[in-house]
Amino acid sequence: DKVEAMKATYHKLNLDCLVILGGNGTQKTANLLREEGLNIIHLPKTIDNDIYGTDVTFGFQSAINIATDCIDCIHTTAASHNRVFIVEVMGHKVGWLTLYAGVAGGADIILLPEIPYDIEKVIAAINKRTKAGKGFTILAVAEGAISKEDAALSKKEYKEKVAKRKYPSVSYEIADRIFEETGVEVRVTVPGHTQRGGEPCAYDRVLSTRLGAEAAGLILNKEYGYMVCVENNEISKVPLEEVAGKLKTVDPNCSMIKEAKRIGISFGDQ
Repeated sequence: DKVEAMKATYHKLNLDCLVILGGNGTQKTANLLREEGLNIIHLPKTIDNDIYGTDVTFGFQSAINIATDCIDCIHTTAASHNRVFIVEVMGHKVGWLTLYAGVAGGADIILLPEIPYDIEKVIAAINKRTKAGKGFTILAVAEGAISKEDAALSKKEYKEKVAKRKYPSVSYEIADRIFEETGVEVRVTVPGHTQRGGEPCAYDRVLSTRLGAEAAGLILNKEYGYMVCVENNEISKVPLEEVAGKLKTVDPNCSMIKEAKRIGISFGDQ
């Protein structure tokens, strides 16, 4: 029904082309409209950086900055209190934002949806820091972080478990487990939707301008049905039908994960 309504509005306004900005859900709709014969161009705009076919999305870097600032602010308190601090970063299905903000903000433990965590490994990492004389531990936890036990469940079983969960989010469940096993006080901070707002950073302003300029070029040449993308820092295009509905996740074996582990960051998996 919505697609039919959009088609009707498109023709009512006598549009030559519809440029659609957004994430995966928006992209799927853009492709549906393309399949209906409308002239469509999609621009990858999401803080999650999870759109397949582009190296980066605009909005991602601005959200990294906000989440990083939050972790930086927690460091100030952490330095004067012997506690464990959890910062819950946005990202239900992918952990790009948590990974980048965690590394940039100097988090000691980073938990991502793509790398199911073992709570005992998380606690071991905290104890290791305590024995080394570190007075605090900071965890950057994606809102979609999942334990190894939960990852082994079917989708139906996991949904049922989440529905019965007594905690507001996974961060509070992790905090409870850490306190139970270590007796150390844990504080949870959830920056939430502040990560989705505010002024865009300079990087995103430049990126979105470049993407928009390319989209304008495609319209002038009457080239429709594409997503404008970033490939090796160059602006390019990819057929919308090839990328719509696909998710770009963090590869647990990617170089950035290996580099983070090399400097002592734990991902709760080993």
